[in-house]
Amino acid sequence: MEKVTIALAKGRLAEKTIALFEQARLDVAGLRDESRKLVLENDMFSVLMVKPTDVPVYVEHGVADLGVCGKDTLLESNANLYEMMDLKFGACKLCLAGWPGTDPHRSGIKVATKYEHFARQYFRGRGESIEIIHLSGSVELGPIAGLSDIILDIVESGRTLRENGLTVLEEIVPVSARLCVNRVSLKVKAVQVQMILEKLRRAMEETEI
Repeated sequence: MEKVTIALAKGRLAEKTIALFEQARLDVAGLRDESRKLVLENDMFSVLMVKPTDVPVYVEHGVADLGVCGKDTLLESNANLYEMMDLKFGACKLCLAGWPGTDPHRSGIKVATKYEHFARQYFRGRGESIEIIHLSGSVELGPIAGLSDIILDIVESGRTLRENGLTVLEEIVPVSARLCVNRVSLKVKAVQVQMILEKLRRAMEETEI
């Protein structure tokens, strides 16, 4: 049977994905390599270790058949692929946050975010005019330093916001790890892909019982 190539985000997301695959009785031999290898292989899988934001790129272009990344990454990428499963881990929320009492829908408001595409789409859908300021890290510093009025970012516990005097102003969408599939692979590797999906579903159902 032909191998299935999977794009995984380096770090905790990859570790949890491989653990779920093992729980689903899928072959994970050799996929827990502690080296700096970018491609890990066994008889069943080829795993590409990539940056989280690159997962949808590899899947959309067919270099990877499957990929696992956060829902936030999929929303921002707007990639042409199939989102097949919510894997339930890595749960958080995509939120608007800022100083308490701030109106996040005030016309012309400045929004600091790394999710430029999603932010533009979200506010445009509400018919609101905003200014987007791209920040790659420590987005919370935007309002604190006076660079922006609010931020659009993922929030897990909210601790960083609270410790800096900020608060969630609006929860937009729940986020968790999602399994996505290349559109062509779903047809040409239908047997392998459906087998993987079924085993993962069963493993997740067993965990919930």
